[in-house]
Amino acid sequence: MKNFEIERKFLVKHIPNLENCKNYYIKQGYISTNPVLRIRQKDNKYIFTFKGKGDIQREEFEKEITKEEFENLWLKIEGEPIIKTRYIIPLENDLVAELDIYEGNLQGFKNIEVEFDNIEQAENFIPPNWFGEDITKNIKYTNAYLSKVSNFNKN
Repeated sequence: MKNFEIERKFLVKHIPNLENCKNYYIKQGYISTNPVLRIRQKDNKYIFTFKGKGDIQREEFEKEITKEEFENLWLKIEGEPIIKTRYIIPLENDLVAELDIYEGNLQGFKNIEVEFDNIEQAENFIPPNWFGEDITKNIKYTNAYLSKVSNFNKN
């Protein structure tokens, strides 16, 4: 069975009030960026992910792994780890904005992802005024690409 992810990504104009928003600590690394093979720690959960090619829509397969498997695979990551806090922000029409605020070598960088049920919904989405530039089709803002960057320029 194929699983697909349909999402758009944006820069951030300004951060909304996060006081009542659920958040997660995320640490992830890439075993490969072509194809994309990612391992992620999300709080106390560990996930192995394969991502296919594409921008708005791409194949995605996730499998939960053990902490021990994660730690063994972590020794094999390429590039820099991605460390961020993800805030879950409800939007209109039952949509959710995932605001990522990065740490480490990406300190100060922020972006937003919104996942959709279908392409039409993604294409017709009107972002709130706190969203910045649409970076969905800019490969330089994928986490796989950012993991290869040692000194990130946020401007």
